[in-house]
Amino acid sequence: MRDVIAAEFPGAAGYLNTASIGLPPQRTVDAMRSAIDDWQYGRVHAPDYDADVDQARKVFARLVSAPLESVAIGALVSPLIGHVAAALEPGSRVVAPEGEFTSVIFPFLTRADIEMVTVPLGRLADSITPDIDLVAFSVVQSSDGAVADLAGIRAAAAAGGAITVADATQAVGWLPLDATNFDVIVVGAYKWLMGPRGTSFMTVGEAMIDQLRPLYAGWYAGDKPWESIYGLPLRLASDARRFDVSPAWLSWVGTVPALELVEEIGVEAIHDHDVGLANELRAGLGLEASNSPIVSLELPADLEKQRLDGLVTAFRAGRLRVGFHLYNTSDEVAQVLEAVRGQG
Repeated sequence: MRDVIAAEFPGAAGYLNTASIGLPPQRTVDAMRSAIDDWQYGRVHAPDYDADVDQARKVFARLVSAPLESVAIGALVSPLIGHVAAALEPGSRVVAPEGEFTSVIFPFLTRADIEMVTVPLGRLADSITPDIDLVAFSVVQSSDGAVADLAGIRAAAAAGGAITVADATQAVGWLPLDATNFDVIVVGAYKWLMGPRGTSFMTVGEAMIDQLRPLYAGWYAGDKPWESIYGLPLRLASDARRFDVSPAWLSWVGTVPALELVEEIGVEAIHDHDVGLANELRAGLGLEASNSPIVSLELPADLEKQRLDGLVTAFRAGRLRVGFHLYNTSDEVAQVLEAVRGQG
């Protein structure tokens, strides 16, 4: 695996910011450069890109153990969640974790006729009481990498009849996940899936298909898109493709090889590698092991400039955030340890 990774990521040394932007594998860069050449020299036809969208949808469905017909494609996460927010009845009550990423909660907060309550992540499952209509949460928190109690949330929601909406952008690509355990899952592909910005996915449970309104329906949401570009009547796809938006073609060209690399290496193997490196860092700092590849450390905000020379990291919620992915090694762990231990 290491030889493949070295060839796919020749410039990844010191990069610890996948939680912000994943690095593209060489095969993605090559595919996009070739596609740009074809575009520049007029060797393209719009329907040709359908094969990339179709392949991306298939690989993603396999990665999250979802039926192919449950997968919709989009460009960003918040518009996909908007489908769910728009479908809630007036007076609905939503619960979410405190400090949740705003793309998950803002679509609901735009509705003045529904109520949102927030609770600490560790209490989320216990807060899904019978008066809660929907729970919205990130599978993995962007700010600190905390992994939600998926089994507890699922069980509590099933017992109370609440809809489950999960943002798995910080999870899919390293965390094995069964999307059928939740009503709706949304994923941006530009982080742990290492695709270009501008591709996203949504899985919709069979029971939810008819509850959601295709807010952004256009020709690509048609049952036969190239026969749905003019005129009446409305003729949407019968499955989750009714929520598709017209794809940003070049982004999908680049997303396919990135997804295929994740599938080729295997999510289980990536999970063990990523979490293993994060726990190596935690052990070096005297911290307890965790189940996340993201490590959040309370350090001075100027540490990055002073000590983390040669490393790409981020500060989120006032803390240093580092994220380990398949292109990282113990070398980066040693560099972070040296920087942190030398602080002060």
